[in-house]
Amino acid sequence: MKLICWMATIVDTLVGSCINKLQAIITDKAILILGVKDELEELQRRTDLIRSSLQDAEARRMKDSAVQKWLDQLRDVMYDVDDIIDLARFKGSVLLPNYPMSSSRKSTACSGLSLSSCFSNIRIRHEVAVKIRSLNKKIDNISKDDVFLKLSRTQHNGSGSAWTPIESSSLVEPNLVGKEVVHACREVVDLVLAHKAKNVYKLAIVGTGGVGKTTLAQKIFNDKKLEGRFDHRAWVCVSKEYSMVSLLTQVLSNMKINYEQNESVGNLQSKLKAGIADKSFFLVLDDVWHYKAWEDLLRTPLNAAATGIILVTTRDETIARVIGVDRTHRVDLMSADVGWELLWRSMNIKEEKQVKNLRDTGIEIVRKCGGLPLAIRAIAKVLASLRDQTENEWRQILGKNAWSMSKLPDELNGALYLSYEVLPHQLKQCFLYCALFPEDANIFCGDLTRMWVAEGFIDEQEGQLLEDTAERYYHELIHRNLLQPDGLYFDHSWCKMHDLLRQLASYLSREECFVGDPESLGTNTMCKVRRISVVTEKDIVVLPSMDKDQYKVRCFTNLSGKSARIDNSLFERLVCLRILDLSDSLVHDIPGAIGNLIYLRLLDLDRTNICSLPEAIGSLQSLQILNLQGCESLRRLPLATTQLCNLRRLGLAGTPINQVPKGIGRLKFLNDLEGFPIGGGNDNTKIQDGWNLEELAHLSQLRCLDMIKLERATPCSTTDPFLLSEKKHLKVLELQCTEPTDEAYSEEGISNVEMIFEELSPPRNLEDLMIVLFFGRRFPTWLSTSLLSSLTYLKLKDCKSCVHLPPIGQLPNLKYLRINGASAITKIGPEFVGCWEGNLRSTEAVAFPKLEWLVIEEMPNWEEWSFVEEEEVQEEEAAAAAKEGGEDGTAASKQKGEEAPSPTPRSSWLLPCLTRLELVGCPKLRALPPQLGQQATNLKELDIRRARCLKTVEDLPFLSGCH
Repeated sequence: MKLICWMATIVDTLVGSCINKLQAIITDKAILILGVKDELEELQRRTDLIRSSLQDAEARRMKDSAVQKWLDQLRDVMYDVDDIIDLARFKGSVLLPNYPMSSSRKSTACSGLSLSSCFSNIRIRHEVAVKIRSLNKKIDNISKDDVFLKLSRTQHNGSGSAWTPIESSSLVEPNLVGKEVVHACREVVDLVLAHKAKNVYKLAIVGTGGVGKTTLAQKIFNDKKLEGRFDHRAWVCVSKEYSMVSLLTQVLSNMKINYEQNESVGNLQSKLKAGIADKSFFLVLDDVWHYKAWEDLLRTPLNAAATGIILVTTRDETIARVIGVDRTHRVDLMSADVGWELLWRSMNIKEEKQVKNLRDTGIEIVRKCGGLPLAIRAIAKVLASLRDQTENEWRQILGKNAWSMSKLPDELNGALYLSYEVLPHQLKQCFLYCALFPEDANIFCGDLTRMWVAEGFIDEQEGQLLEDTAERYYHELIHRNLLQPDGLYFDHSWCKMHDLLRQLASYLSREECFVGDPESLGTNTMCKVRRISVVTEKDIVVLPSMDKDQYKVRCFTNLSGKSARIDNSLFERLVCLRILDLSDSLVHDIPGAIGNLIYLRLLDLDRTNICSLPEAIGSLQSLQILNLQGCESLRRLPLATTQLCNLRRLGLAGTPINQVPKGIGRLKFLNDLEGFPIGGGNDNTKIQDGWNLEELAHLSQLRCLDMIKLERATPCSTTDPFLLSEKKHLKVLELQCTEPTDEAYSEEGISNVEMIFEELSPPRNLEDLMIVLFFGRRFPTWLSTSLLSSLTYLKLKDCKSCVHLPPIGQLPNLKYLRINGASAITKIGPEFVGCWEGNLRSTEAVAFPKLEWLVIEEMPNWEEWSFVEEEEVQEEEAAAAAKEGGEDGTAASKQKGEEAPSPTPRSSWLLPCLTRLELVGCPKLRALPPQLGQQATNLKELDIRRARCLKTVEDLPFLSGCH
């Protein structure tokens, strides 16, 4: 039974995590005072012994139900071990004299305490010791089982075998091959144009899962021939378990039709009908599994339109017939030759000789993939991870048993399982965890990686924060084509999981994870489930009725896509929780019972209606992540916030916090502060109206910092001149002032904010910088110096008083630049490029050497854009004329006693890597710089909107898309 391999891997991850925790806490003061060191050492020894057998359990792939049962028992016991480690740490911490409590009645000895308190401490020690001994006995029984005795022991290699991440440069466009795709796209676009005047014309793209239906539909939807042809356009993923409300709100949102939150299905249909009445639309319904999505929800309101095109993608031709499509296009599996081209191009093989040598074996691999593009791309990354690209290495991949994985659902290709099986040990659990997200869900990198950290999946690595490692794992899954990045985001911060890969992850983790309505689970199933994602149409989330001790849920998240009420009994029943995500739920208050969730690592209350947090939150000593973003009624943080000694992230963005506790600098593990409100502070109070900049000084692990209300800071208020510049982990920095009122800022206020920003010089390791609502007239000088040598992303938003942009053209690693709302700018000139001294251009400098995306938006007064001075333009024209004049032109110059101009080579001087340029809301801009067409030779996409004075776009020969 191949599933044994998977189970052994999951158990190995859990066992390894427990061993690492045991090693870390055995000498901890909390454990020493609890008096259970000997019991924990014995637990560690027994766990180490068990772990030594797991590699053999995986290697043998025993087709024996007894092994499956043994692994199930071991998994359950190891979850209990994980719980007892946290319990011991918590109970021991309570006995320490410096344990943070509202009461001061604390001591490690009986002196000064009541007799009942002494007995209470003894009882705590006894209870924990008894539980550890019980677990030792269970592990001892497991190690005496015949299954275990038959397994050989091996020395475990720590965190798993070494692996080399696939470099990001090997990422390639998903649609590499395809004369067929280009032809099909052209054919369907022509059909759309020919029938767009009809009332409702319906087309379908039909084919098996992973064959490229969505890729083709995207090319059609984005085809430049269809730009501006319809009043409304919308793309909606329907998916297998679609929500009626969510589906309708997606259509309305994409068509830019207003609606209210929590409206009924009938009201949403009425608004859709009214919004498109007598208008035209183009709607893509992607991944349709049920014809009722059309019949019951969309047919009636959409028929109100004057004209409309509906493009459906589905695996089932019957659905297309029931919907009544006028034309069907079938996407077939790839031929061997086309599939081979996709394979080697996906691997970025560039040597023609290598392509020829590997062709025969490659063709065999393509056939093993069944001609399925998704499987071919996944296997391409398996092959790319090999140390040597030789026929022998490829043959070894061909010979793996995973190709013929038994008991997989019929629609799952063996190649997809192989792409999971060969994953490095560290990534397997991370991949399976993605099954918690509903089908077609948009997954945010930050959310996913924080959950991995909270679950303990991320190995500690020297010199790196857990979050850095988790982010590296995320990008590795993208590079291996197991997650699909959203192309709208340059940094790949959002992604999706293809439904076939999600089906694989769901199948492999089906005994641990559940997605749906938890009320539908029986008691026997609920007792085994460790992770729940709630997806339901109901107005209230209800748990099955059973004893509190029977619940083993470690992760509970509400992903219904609608606001649902959460019963407060959840805080009393799910006592094993590590992750509690109630974001967007109808939650108005948090009960004091939350203090009983002593294992909790992540608490997400984003966009809920809470107006306060209980002081009991201070009992959550294991809490690492606290998200309170977009809580519009929350204005005060509890004093106990500064007692969360293991907190790694505090998210406050979009929440009107105006009262915070002093002492945030005590949270030494805090590395992510979002929405950090600056205030004057007060030495005489425990609660203040914002934090001082000085309180950041002790947060040495800061990785992401977003500060708001910076105008409230006092220049030179910090005694540390290197407040930010020596924070070696700081990668993301956002500096934000407050939206101005009707009154203009005073000259003193403008001068102060300029000095404040000047003092916030970031470290050289900064990668992402955003400046928002800065009202100074000049940007800080450090923005254009070598201090920002690692900067990759730069965003300047609503800096409305600056009359010049900073000279940032020489930032060596800048790849993404967005300028938005700089309303005082009338001209962008050569100073922006930043490679001038006086009026002289450095001939060796390359302006924006790595910039790939340039976005300039909402610039109402911008009129001129140039990269060179007018005199230089004249020199270039003269040089060009002399060159065209040939010998005669040269002779004429010499007759006048002049030397013919010798133009500097410009082939790589300006924007050599730029691929996308967006200009939106620039109504006065008259022309684009001519150097764009001459030197930005990689420019492929140009998006210009609301630029009425820009009549023509010329001399851009390299463009592949312009709209």
